[in-house]
Amino acid sequence: MTLRLILVGLGARAQFWMRVIKDNPDCTIVGLIDPSEAARERALAQWPNATASADLDIVGKIEADAIVLITPPGGREAQMEAACRAKLPILAEKPLADSVPLAKRYVEMAEEAGVPLMVGLNFRYLPVTQKTMSLFDTTVGKPEFSRFTYERWRDGTLARLNKYPLTMAQPMLWEQSIHHFDLMRYVYQSELVSVSAKTFNPSWSMYADDANVSALFTFANGVIVIYQGTWQSNWQEPGFTWRHECAEGVVMQNDQFGDLHFALRHDTQLTSVELPPYEQWYNDAVLLLEAFVAALKGEAELQCSGRDHLRSLHMVEACIISSTENRTVDITEFGAESGSNEKVVRSNPAAHVEQV
Repeated sequence: MTLRLILVGLGARAQFWMRVIKDNPDCTIVGLIDPSEAARERALAQWPNATASADLDIVGKIEADAIVLITPPGGREAQMEAACRAKLPILAEKPLADSVPLAKRYVEMAEEAGVPLMVGLNFRYLPVTQKTMSLFDTTVGKPEFSRFTYERWRDGTLARLNKYPLTMAQPMLWEQSIHHFDLMRYVYQSELVSVSAKTFNPSWSMYADDANVSALFTFANGVIVIYQGTWQSNWQEPGFTWRHECAEGVVMQNDQFGDLHFALRHDTQLTSVELPPYEQWYNDAVLLLEAFVAALKGEAELQCSGRDHLRSLHMVEACIISSTENRTVDITEFGAESGSNEKVVRSNPAAHVEQV
């Protein structure tokens, strides 16, 4: 059976999703929703048989099997309510919301309606992510501490980028670091215990609120992570390093999407790790959609669930509190849900990675 999808939000990111959906034989698009007439016309040119609307009035009126929210995290209340009312499973771009209480409300809303809710945490599906975890298991041993550095001059005025981050609160944390924090939980298979963080905005920043984050994380299994993330590094060349210090050696990732190496303790040089071909923003979304479809067909458990996503959002919230109040935050302050030592559910897109 072909999965009939309604897309809400037809901006820049939707162009990737329309291509990914078109290339999936199990999916088609039946609904296109965006207040912009130009965006609707552009989408209809690619999906002429779909029904287009400026608002949510078609949700529940046209035959559909799921809904994809490709919209900013703020202002999703009506979208979530419409999807739950129509009993449509939801695939939502991250973050689910721009506040933890609102995200929790959405998760509870979906659970009460019996609606599967998956969040688009596509970085879990990168070949480099899967291979890193494999190296822990087969080559370098258990990780104990790491350094994660993400440095970027993000020109928020570029036409291809969404504009809402320019004016939102804590844009780096909510829009970028959320990916990194989710990866830490996923790769280290553990939950956060405590964090000491500082968020700030350099004098040259084009963002209304803090675009830089520095933090020290401690996880339940003992892993300690030093983190620096910035959208306003004052050099246009990006920088990325994730160095994992493990029982028998190190794993080093020098690009957000690849450039992976390892070395054992007494090696004199790094060994490069071969990764399958990868097209940025496409192959990871392919695997994400496949996982969503498999869950709806009953062939696999739902991955990247809204409930799981709340734990990563609590990391964002803890960083904000730590910076604002100038103190170390114990994650148990957020209750048992986030303070649990329960192991992170490990999805297994690795079975598909070699096909990428």
